Amino acid sequence: MGVCWGPVVRVLVLQAAWALGGGQVRYSLPEEAKAGTVVGRLAQDLGLEAGEPEARRLRLVAQGRRASVEVSGASGALVVSSRLDREELCGKSAPCALRLEVLVERPLRVFHVELEVTDINDNAPLFPAARKNLSIAEFTTLPGSRFPLEGASDADVGANAQLSYTLSPSEHFGLDLQRSEEYRESLFLVLAKPLDRETMPVHRLVLTASDGGRPSLTGTMELVISVLDANDNAPQFNQSVYKVQLLESAAEGTLVARLNATDPDEGLSKEFSYSIVSSVPAGNKDLFTIDAKTGEIRLTGALDFEDVRSYEIQIEARDKGWPPLSGHCKVVVEVLDVNDNAPEVWVTSLSVPVPEDAAVGTVVALLSVSDRDSGANGRVRCAVRPAAPFGLVARLTGSYSLVLREALDRERVAEYEVEVRAEDGGAPPLRASRGLRVPVSDVNDNAPAFAQAVYTVLARENNAAGAELARLWARDPDEAGNGRVSYSVAEGGGGGVGAAAGGGWRPASSYVSVDAESGRLWALQPLDYEEVQVLQFEVRAVDAGEPPLCGNATVQLFVVDENDNAPALLAPAGVGPGPGAAGSATSGPSSGALWAWAAWGAPAGQVVAKIRAVDADSGYNAWLRYELWEPRGKGPFRVGLYSGEVSTARALEEADGPRQRLVIVVRDHGEPARSATATLSVSLGEGAEAALAAAGSSSSSPGAGLRPAAGAEAGAAAAAASSSSSTNVWLVVAICAVSSLFLLAVVLYGASRWAPRAAVLSGPGPATLVCASEVGSWSYSQRQSRSLCVADGAGKSDLMVFSPNFAAPPPGPAAKETQPEPPVLPDTVVDCIPCQ
Repeated sequence: MGVCWGPVVRVLVLQAAWALGGGQVRYSLPEEAKAGTVVGRLAQDLGLEAGEPEARRLRLVAQGRRASVEVSGASGALVVSSRLDREELCGKSAPCALRLEVLVERPLRVFHVELEVTDINDNAPLFPAARKNLSIAEFTTLPGSRFPLEGASDADVGANAQLSYTLSPSEHFGLDLQRSEEYRESLFLVLAKPLDRETMPVHRLVLTASDGGRPSLTGTMELVISVLDANDNAPQFNQSVYKVQLLESAAEGTLVARLNATDPDEGLSKEFSYSIVSSVPAGNKDLFTIDAKTGEIRLTGALDFEDVRSYEIQIEARDKGWPPLSGHCKVVVEVLDVNDNAPEVWVTSLSVPVPEDAAVGTVVALLSVSDRDSGANGRVRCAVRPAAPFGLVARLTGSYSLVLREALDRERVAEYEVEVRAEDGGAPPLRASRGLRVPVSDVNDNAPAFAQAVYTVLARENNAAGAELARLWARDPDEAGNGRVSYSVAEGGGGGVGAAAGGGWRPASSYVSVDAESGRLWALQPLDYEEVQVLQFEVRAVDAGEPPLCGNATVQLFVVDENDNAPALLAPAGVGPGPGAAGSATSGPSSGALWAWAAWGAPAGQVVAKIRAVDADSGYNAWLRYELWEPRGKGPFRVGLYSGEVSTARALEEADGPRQRLVIVVRDHGEPARSATATLSVSLGEGAEAALAAAGSSSSSPGAGLRPAAGAEAGAAAAAASSSSSTNVWLVVAICAVSSLFLLAVVLYGASRWAPRAAVLSGPGPATLVCASEVGSWSYSQRQSRSLCVADGAGKSDLMVFSPNFAAPPPGPAAKETQPEPPVLPDTVVDCIPCQ
C-alpha cells in the first residue's frame, strides 16, 4: 500500500494553518506506516535552530494512550516508532487525532501537536455469521415479502466503510438496501416470485458485501432458504422502530421497553414468542434480555456512555404455526451521559527545587487535565491550594502551568505541599486532586544579626592573657554555607586606645581577639585600668555565602579597677589654713619627712598641718584613710581619719617639749590594702615665735606652709637673740606687733575653720561632677575613668569611679573624724550602662 500525495498536501496546509494560528502543529499520516517513517520535521516547524532539539531536550509527552511516534533526538523529526492501527486507536471515530505534547527546556515551553491517522482500506467487510438459515412458506408468502438480514460491518471509516451488497442470481429473490441519515442502513431479502416447495425445497444464495475502497474488499455470507408449507399470517408489531433513552447509570433489571405484536391467525398460528435476533454494536447481545411472552426488554449489564452511546436491537416475533412466520422491529436505545467520571490530573513536567529568589511568573510545573464525560459533565475547573504563592495559568484546553505568584522566602517556608484540585461541571460535581511537593532552595539573602547591637563587658584589670571575656553570637537563618558565620574584630571602626604615657594610638586587636567559629572574646594581654578604662570596638560576623553578607555589633569593654597602686604623698600646698597650719612635703612615693609649727597654749582642735595623698586606683581602692602610728596612746595630736588634718587633741603645754615627731600611715580600702608612711615633725614654741616662724616660712617659701627642720632652728635662734638685746621701746613695738599678728592669726583661723568645702573640682581638663555621699569626702584618682551604675536592684549613689582631678582646697576645721565606709564593690558585676 503506497502513500498518496493527498496527505502530504494536507500536512503542508495544516502546517500553514499552525503558522497563522500559532501554538499547535498538525500532521497527517496514513495508518500502517512503517516504523521509522518521518511524519514531519517537528523541530523546524517549531522554529528551533539546528542543534537546539538535542540541547533543549526536545521530547514528546502522550496523554493517556500509546503514541506510536517519537522525536528523533538529533534531527528533531517526528518519526513512527511502532505500528499505527487507526482501528485500534480510535475505533469508528473519525477523524482519528492523537493529541501530543512536546516539551523543550531552557526556557521550559510546551507545544501541542495533533497527529491525524488517516484510514486505508485494510479491513474487508465481515458478516456476523458465515451462514444464515431462513424458512419461507410456499404460496402463502406473497411476492414483495421482506426478510431482514444482518448486514456486514467494516472496521474502516469513510469511503472504505461504505458497503454495497449483491446477491447471487435468482429469479425468486432480490435485495433491498435502505439508507437514512437518522438510522443505520437496513438490508432485506425480498421475495420476487412465490415459492414452490415441490419444485425447489431449498434455495442456496450467496450474499456479497463490497466496500468503497480502492481496491475494493469483499465479504460473503451463505443464505440457506427452506421452503415451508401453511401458516400465511406473520406476527405484526405496532411500531417498526422503538426509540428509548436510558441513563448510563441505569441499574441491572431496568425496563428498557415493552413491545406489542399481534397475529390474526387462529390456534397455534396465533401464538408467538419474542426473541432478540441481533444487536449493534456486535457483541453486546447479552446486554439486553426480552421476555418471550410479554415482550419486555430489560437491562442485564452496565452501560457506559463513554464506550457506546447508542444500541440498535433487532427483535423477532415468531408464531407457532407451520410453517412458523415471524415479524420484526427495531429498538433504538440512546444512552444518556451522567457524571460518573472524575477528572484526571497529570503532571507532565516538574522543575524543583525552586530558588527562593525566583522571579514572579516562573513556571514550576506543567499539568494536563481531562474528563471522559461530555458536555457540562466534562468541563473542568482547576484551582491550586494553598492560593499563595503559586497559581494556575490555563494555556490550551486541558493544559495548565503552575507558576509563581509571589516572592518566596525559604527562611519562612522551606517546602510547600501544593494540591491541584480539579472539579467538573456535573451535578453533583466530581473532584480529583494531585499533590506536588515543591522544595525551596536557599540563596544568601540574610545577613548575620547579633542578639544585641551593643555588648557591655566588664573585665578586671591584671587579668591573665587568654582569659575569656565574653561570648558573642550572631544568628543567620540561611542554611549550609549561607548560614555559617565567622567572627572577627573590625579594625578602623572606632576601636582603639590612646596610650596615657605617650605610647600613641593602639588598635583594639592588640588587646582582644575573637574566635572565628565560636565568637568567644579573648584577652590577648593583661589589662591595666590605669592605661585604659574603656575599650570600644566592633565585632564583625560574616557568612560563607556568595556574595558574603555581614553584620556588626559594638562591644564596650569596661576595665574594673584592682588595688594595684599604693597611695602617694603630694607636694606641699600653696597657702596654709592658719597660723599653725601646714601643707606637706614628700621625699619619696611611699614615705616623707614633713615639718610644721605650733604654739604652746593652742586649744584642742587647732589644725596644725594637712597630710595630702592620692591613689592612682579608683573607687574603694582610691579611698584613703589616715592613721597616727606614732606616738601611740594619748598624745597631744590627732589625725583626721579621712581628711588627713593633723590637729591638737588637747591644749599644748611646755611639758610637751619643743618638738613632736608624728608617724602617719595612709591606707586605701583595697583588698589587700596598700599604704604609705609620712613623718611629721612639729616644733613647739611661744605664740609670737610660732607666728614669726610661720610668716617667715610663708615669705621665703610661698609654696609651702611648713618648712624643713634647719629653717625652723634658725628662726628660733634669731627670735631669741632679738628678745635678749631689745630695749624697752623695741619691747613695746614687739608687743604691739605680736598683738597685731595674733589678731590676724585669729581672723585667719576663724575664716579657715568655718569656710565651706568645694563640691566641684576643676583642673586643666574638662570639669567633672563628683557625686556626693554622706560618707564625706574621698581622695580622688589621677586617671580618667567613667561612672558606672550597677543594675542590681535600686541604684546606689555611693559607688562610683572618678574622673581625673587635682589637689583639693584646704578643708575647714570641722571635718569629721570618723565616717562610715561605702559599700564594697561586688566581685560579680552584671551588665552596666553609663549613669544618667
